[in-house]
Amino acid sequence: MTRNLRVAGAQLGPIQRADTRAQTLERLITLLERAAGDGAELVVFPELAFTTFFPRWWMAEDDPELIGCYERAMPNPQVQALFDKAKALSVGFYVGYAELTPEGKRFNSAITVGPDGRILGKYRKIHLPGSKEFRPQQQYQQLEKRYFEYGDLGFPAFRGPKNWNAPVLGMLICNDRRWPEGWRVLGLQGVELMLIGYNSAAYDPNGGGAEDLNIRTFHSTLAVQANAYMNATWAVSVAKAGVEDGSGLIGGSCIVDPNGMVVAQAKTLGDELILADVDFDACRQGKEKMFNFAAHRRPQWYGRIVEQVGVVAPE
Repeated sequence: MTRNLRVAGAQLGPIQRADTRAQTLERLITLLERAAGDGAELVVFPELAFTTFFPRWWMAEDDPELIGCYERAMPNPQVQALFDKAKALSVGFYVGYAELTPEGKRFNSAITVGPDGRILGKYRKIHLPGSKEFRPQQQYQQLEKRYFEYGDLGFPAFRGPKNWNAPVLGMLICNDRRWPEGWRVLGLQGVELMLIGYNSAAYDPNGGGAEDLNIRTFHSTLAVQANAYMNATWAVSVAKAGVEDGSGLIGGSCIVDPNGMVVAQAKTLGDELILADVDFDACRQGKEKMFNFAAHRRPQWYGRIVEQVGVVAPE
């Protein structure tokens, strides 16, 4: 008996700074309903799916606009309608959001919710890009290190429900997908489906010309293909895309199989659904042969990966 799950990537077009939470939530619910109509059992939304990518703006830490971007609980009254609709449709979802804990800590977080409305897993982004400092020469900032703390939950894998055929699930957020360490930690827990949301710049709005939308989209897809292959896992990687508050974001949302093949990819920079029928048994070839970790790994030689941060070149 095959172990299948129909999954959807729900790419979002831009969310402008002036957009209301109600407008944004309506878009998410519309995509969720469309995905359910297409038979999807799990829908993946992007990173920071309820707001604009606010780390591009410098704001005081007590600015009401900034505080309004964070969620103090999940669910909460501002997003409850998404949870209610998903539960009514018996559809699960992954969604990224800005988290404000009761202790006042702030994280770039994501949760995966089962078809019964229960939170199955939670992740806090570990590989934060950008800086803490305001850079006056730049029109747009990248201030994730100012507005978020480094994730403190590690890379926990978790089981999906039996009616999803109990897959081993893992989560990453945006920049995490470019770093193989998180993938491998989850690979060592037997991950079969990686869920990823991102908001990635399409170009350097401050004048750098070394990369453009095409190469950045290529790199985004390449990172998911390579790491899915090297850990023999399916992956659903979903963007917030388009020109948001004057700053471009790549699209390229994709679903990748355990051989690293792209089986579905978004074609636009707007709200768009991609779908695939995931066969978890397709993970077995890689896990049992080429990437049979028990047979082939030699961790006694991997010390630099955990002992060293920056480059140390030979003399």
